[in-house]
Amino acid sequence: MAQQSLFYSFIARGTVILVEFTDFKGNFTSVAAQHLENLPSSNNKFTYNCDGHTFNYLVENGFTYCVVAVDSAGREIPMAFLERVKEDFYKRYGGEKAATDQANSLNKEFGSNLKEHMQYCMDHPDEISNLAKAKAQVSEVKSLMMENIEKVLARGVICEMLGSSDVSSLRHMVLSSIHIDMLELPVLSY
Repeated sequence: MAQQSLFYSFIARGTVILVEFTDFKGNFTSVAAQHLENLPSSNNKFTYNCDGHTFNYLVENGFTYCVVAVDSAGREIPMAFLERVKEDFYKRYGGEKAATDQANSLNKEFGSNLKEHMQYCMDHPDEISNLAKAKAQVSEVKSLMMENIEKVLARGVICEMLGSSDVSSLRHMVLSSIHIDMLELPVLSY
């Protein structure tokens, strides 16, 4: 069994905590709730450090996903946990039921899911790390492709302005500007 690095989690709508889970006692629950009240409502990720713990938040579409972890867990595993929980929560509730539920009303229904996701992330840190790296690489490639597409569109406008109607030269410019060397991407194995 892995070291207990994740030990408290909740999902909130605004400042109303809909579901929470922990097997431990401590003031981290009140500290996490205090941070919740001060978070911006914009979609984003936040991490606060306090007394050897990290308070990690993912805010998206009016819902806040939180996990408290030991500082040595880093940021990658807690954030991967939050992404997993967000996806699971959204699949199950789609925002509909959760949009009107009362405080702690989903503990019985969804609390065990928080526990399972915590355990999975702690038991499979290498898989979580590889997945995070792959997502970062995909994001980087996507960003490069978007940048190249913007360049191609700008070149197309310039060609139109110059009166070029030569399709083959435009095709050559498009193909030469969208170049991603697949040999540079690492091969991931699971």
